[in-house]
Amino acid sequence: MVEQIPLAFEHRLRPSFNSFYPGKNQEAINHLIQCVSFEGEQQIYIWGNSGLGKTHLMQACCLLAEEQKKTAFYYEFINPGLPDTGLLNGLEEYEVVCFDNIDAIAGHTEWEQQFFNFYNRHRDNGYRLILSSNCPPNWLTIELPDLKTRLNWGLTLKLQTLTDEEIILALSFRAKQLGFDLSPQVGRFLFNRYARDTVTLWQLLIELDHATLAAKRKLTLPFLKQILGKNDLP
Repeated sequence: MVEQIPLAFEHRLRPSFNSFYPGKNQEAINHLIQCVSFEGEQQIYIWGNSGLGKTHLMQACCLLAEEQKKTAFYYEFINPGLPDTGLLNGLEEYEVVCFDNIDAIAGHTEWEQQFFNFYNRHRDNGYRLILSSNCPPNWLTIELPDLKTRLNWGLTLKLQTLTDEEIILALSFRAKQLGFDLSPQVGRFLFNRYARDTVTLWQLLIELDHATLAAKRKLTLPFLKQILGKNDLP
């Protein structure tokens, strides 16, 4: 019998604040929501280790802005290599702009200068800017002094790391957002026997969602072991 593959299952994964397990980061989430709603800070800089959900939160900001009928723009800088600075053209007219991994522009003279120019135009319009990085703004190796000063303006928020128990709870939470149940027993097995880093676990949940939909089965521990034994999963 041919396995039925559900179509466009990733559509349900568009990051939102409702699909983010807050842990100790509820205050940061509240600040981001207020910022996007033009009720809080004009600029927010969030930082923390990989896997804490910075990208999720940045994209959730844009989704919320769109729901509020605001213009929004999101871009993730990926090393190595930067896009042409023409990316910034006209962005000062967007009400909410989110740049992920802003540390990537550090040391690139043209990007630093053009981002500084964009920053001033965007701020003069009274719009919202949300930035993320793996380090606080004063640690960035930005060479343009005025830009480094501006990146330290606004509110800086550090995302807090989840405890082991919170990661297991987050697995169940995210699975429920996808539409399937993940018991504490299954969550603990995944965490203790499969992977302990959140990036791998979040990706695995997508694969498990796919597998349970295709097989039309609940995610029991025996079924999980069967899925993990296949070669098409990481």
